[in-house]
Amino acid sequence: MPKESLNQFAVVTGASSGIGLELAKQFANHGFDLLVTAESESIEHRAVELRALGARVTSVRADLRTHEGVEKLWSAIEAEGRPLDAIAINAGVGVGGAFADNDLQRELDLIRLNVISVVHLAKRVVQDMMKRNEGRILFTASIAAEMPGPFEAVYAASKAFVLSFAEAIRNELKDTRITVTALQPGATETNFFHRAGMDDTKVGQNRKSDPADVAREGFEALMKGKDHVVAAMAKEKFQVAVGQIIPEKIKAEQHRKISEPGSAEA
Repeated sequence: MPKESLNQFAVVTGASSGIGLELAKQFANHGFDLLVTAESESIEHRAVELRALGARVTSVRADLRTHEGVEKLWSAIEAEGRPLDAIAINAGVGVGGAFADNDLQRELDLIRLNVISVVHLAKRVVQDMMKRNEGRILFTASIAAEMPGPFEAVYAASKAFVLSFAEAIRNELKDTRITVTALQPGATETNFFHRAGMDDTKVGQNRKSDPADVAREGFEALMKGKDHVVAAMAKEKFQVAVGQIIPEKIKAEQHRKISEPGSAEA
């Protein structure tokens, strides 16, 4: 049976920290009830924080790198017994370093989370929303989607996939009341770079955007039904704009300067 609530219902993946947690706060502060998910047990503590904002919150621990994890999440969404008004498909991970040297399993796990789980969950979501001809979907891509990413080769490619995927689905759904928005953060002050092994890079050391600001821009774009939003510092936004006319090999060299191991000391 549907759970009684007058609020809209949203789901956020990767909600235990960083941009995902801040997106969940945006939904909570704007009157949504929530289902939040992450692999970490800390998601349960985050749910308590979100409830303090006045939202009804369900937390689900799930490893979205696996087929079973995505299905566990979808079963929990269905168990809510209410329409899914919005979802932020945000969970993702990075791996820094030279492709030849990086651990293969880490990079395959990245693809499973950043690409395969995105397609898997989006399939469930789109088919469900089409039954009601209504809903909002936010995909977290990256400004890294706009360029080759030396020393983040698999990560950048995964985000290029997410951006292209989001834009394609948006076009397919243009005659419906389902909107698709791509959030493209720049370098953001989260644990992303530490987890990716990029503490000694320029991008890892440089000033970064506040995840709360990134999430606010993403939420506002989602609610307005925008195609995408580049939520980044002014310099990064300029680089994205100029990148539309710069050859790929030059963009790759520019990215190398900030992502190469040891570049923070250069």
